Formats: sequence, structure tokens, C-alpha cells
Amino acid sequence: MRFSPFLEVKVKHATIVTVTLCSLLRFAATCIWAQGIPPYPKAVTGKAVLHETSMLPPPVNAPFTDPDFGETIVRITGPSTNGFDPQRTFFRTEASGEENEWNVDSTKFYVFATGGHNLAFGFDPSIMAVRSLPGALPGYGLEIPFGPGPTFSFADPDLIYGTPVQHGLIISSFRFSTRQIVPIIDTTTCGTVPAIGAGSGSLVSNDGDLSLSADDSRMSISEVGTQYGATMVIIVYDRKRGCRWYNTQTGQIGGRWGARGTAMGPTMPYYVQRAKLSLSGNYMKIQATSGNYFWDISTLNVSYCRKASGWHCSGYDAIGYNNMVNAAGAVDEMNIIKHPLRNPADIEPLVWPLTPPYHWDQEHHFSWNNVDAADSRPVCLSNYNYEGDPTINNAYDNEIVCVETDLVRSTVWRFAHHRAIWLSPWFNSQPLGTVSKDGRFFLFTSSWDLQVGWLINGAPRSDVWIVHLE
Repeated sequence: MRFSPFLEVKVKHATIVTVTLCSLLRFAATCIWAQGIPPYPKAVTGKAVLHETSMLPPPVNAPFTDPDFGETIVRITGPSTNGFDPQRTFFRTEASGEENEWNVDSTKFYVFATGGHNLAFGFDPSIMAVRSLPGALPGYGLEIPFGPGPTFSFADPDLIYGTPVQHGLIISSFRFSTRQIVPIIDTTTCGTVPAIGAGSGSLVSNDGDLSLSADDSRMSISEVGTQYGATMVIIVYDRKRGCRWYNTQTGQIGGRWGARGTAMGPTMPYYVQRAKLSLSGNYMKIQATSGNYFWDISTLNVSYCRKASGWHCSGYDAIGYNNMVNAAGAVDEMNIIKHPLRNPADIEPLVWPLTPPYHWDQEHHFSWNNVDAADSRPVCLSNYNYEGDPTINNAYDNEIVCVETDLVRSTVWRFAHHRAIWLSPWFNSQPLGTVSKDGRFFLFTSSWDLQVGWLINGAPRSDVWIVHLE
């Protein structure tokens, strides 16, 4: 990869600022942290290479101490979870890390099971104990009556949003205490051009990418396509103002509020692989095969970041209130950067200094559901070898870590080896993960070094685990 002079200047600038701030605070036991939450006092922060200690898969719901990092982990699912056939069923977390799989007070979460099952569990965060919710059999997860990609409310611990399996164009809520589904908006009434609904020729009603603003006042979803990962209409629903929409094939933008007309920016049509609403509710990050698009929702303004461009905005990422975090794909695999959504070309590095020899064998999955309104809380991620090599050669290899984002200093907190081994093409073999709203728990997918079994089709089984981020 070619070195970016822009990134080097930013790193030098950030280093100078940090040294100045911390030197002024030497009277304190530690330098003041600008994170919105306290740092993780038990986490490893050095760069020593920590090799993985061999370990058999522990039983379900029996918290144990990670032998290499000292954090507490608990296994959530196993071969007998919900009575599914272990030779035909794996469990994993949501694919992107963007759906909110934790409720707001970390007392509920959900996991995905083969066959489209979304299973919700109760959780006691004080002792890391998993329990069944009312309405589920003892030891079972409660089936959430939604299709792919439900997301917990950011405001109400008893509420989750999604689309019913038989009504994929109706965004709805499900309340656990009453087990009632309440329709929020039928997107066929949003006035899109062309109209959405039966007879539109669509084979996919939505792409399972429902997302929410931080106060649940806005929600978005992409719809209408011939297959998953190739939709063409983005719906943004505001509870007070109604619908707004963007047709990425025609470039038309319309709705009951905001500017109407043709998108200003890219002129070529494209299909949506995945769309994510920022927590401020003001921006959409739209992933396409050619790159990423950023829509300022109340306007017609759409920015385009082409893959392999100087903006360094390709690959897996996470969206906060008004910023995005991703790996730059330049200099080093741990060159993690932050962009404002209003101007994705503006780049701030989060991990510095980057010292040679540089490394290029680890991919990252990000999750930032713990973010605050200033976009200053740590972003969490799982690192894994994209060729399936479990060898640990460097610090952070095959680890779950969180990275400081406030730009005051650069810290990487290290918590555990995830023990997942990527075997193409089995997506569930990746260490997919989601951080809780309070930033204290990380739900992740792992085959535990390929020790939890194999499916009848030759795919590795995977289970879901939680690590306590301390």
C-alpha cells in the first residue's frame, strides 16, 4: 500500500497535542481522559505479542477468565440451544456490527441462528449470567417475530424494532413485556417514485438493514431489489415529519420534508449493498460495490467516496452520530481513522505512531453502538486473519480491542483472543461482534478454534460469546 503524506502530517500533529496536554497534567496520577466513559483499567494496553493459550470450549452459561488477558467471558449458545439440530445449526451475531443487538441497559441481547431465527436472551451484567425471557422455555432464547436485522431501541430497554416476516415493508416495534407487535410505518405509503408495493416486481422487500437515530425519532431501511445487497430505495422515516426517500437508480429524492429533486453529487445509478443512519439522524452512509455514498438527509447533497480513493473510506466501518471510523487501508493494518460524515475527505488517525515494520494480514469488524453525541467514546473491533491463518505474529492479532476516538491521545485497549478462524466461504466463521450501549460488553461469534463442531454441509459450527470489557 502507498503511504499517505496527509496521514503522516495528521499523526505528527496529534502527537504534539497529546504530549502538550499530558505534560500539563503531570500532577495527577494519570493523564485525564477525554473519553465520555472511564478508561478500561484492567485491559492490556501495551504492544507485547500475546500468544493464545490452548483451551477447550467451556460449557454454556459458565463465566470463565480469559487465560491470556484476564477478562471474563461467558459462552451463550451451544449444540443444544433451543433444541436445534447441532449438525444443521450455527449461531452468530449480526453481520455488520451496526445493528443494536443489546438493549439500552445491557439486560437483553439477541443472536442469530441458522434458518432466520432471531433469539433474545436475558442477561444479568453484574454476574454475566444468561437467562430465558418470559415466554421462552427454560434455557431457550425467545424467538423475536421479525425478519433479518432487528435492532434494539436506544431509548427503551423493553423495545426492539424490525419488520415482520410476512410484512417486510412495515417497520414495527415489539415490546417484550407484552409480546405485542405495533406497526410504526407502512413504507408503501411513503410516496416513493416509483411506488413501493405488491406488483412492483421486487423479489426483496427490504435488505435487513433497519437503523435508528439515538432517540428513536428517525429510522431508515433500504428496500426494493432483485436480491439482498442490491436494493434501490432508501426510506428515512421521521416520527413527526413523515417519510423521506432516495432512489439510487434514478437519483430522485423526495418525501414530506427536506429538499426535493435530483441528488447533487454522483450522477451514475447504483444499487445499495447496505445503508446506515447516523445516530444524529442527519446522515446516511450508503455502501455500494463501487464505494461509499454519504447523503445529508435534509438536502440533495450526496458525497461519493470511490474505492481505493485518497479518502480512505472503504472496507468495514462503524457510524457514530456525525462521524465514521474505518481502517485506512494504507501504511499499516492498524491505521484506523475517523471521518466527519459532512466531509468524508477530512481524515483523523486514531492509532499512532505507526512504527515499522508494517503489517498486512488482519481484517477488522467494527462496532460503535456505545458512542456518545461527541463521537468520542472508544470504537470496538475484532481483528482476524483474512486468509484463515490462526498464527499470532503481532500485537492485536486475532484479538478483541477498543480504540480511543477522542483525538486527545492514542490508546488501544486489548481484551481477549476471540478464537475464531475464518474459513471461506463460511461467513459465520468470522469474529463478528457488537458492543453494548454502555461499552462494557462485547457480543461476538467464534468457532473456538474450530472446536465447537461441524455442520452436515462441511461448514464449521459457531457459537456466540460475551466478553466483559474492563
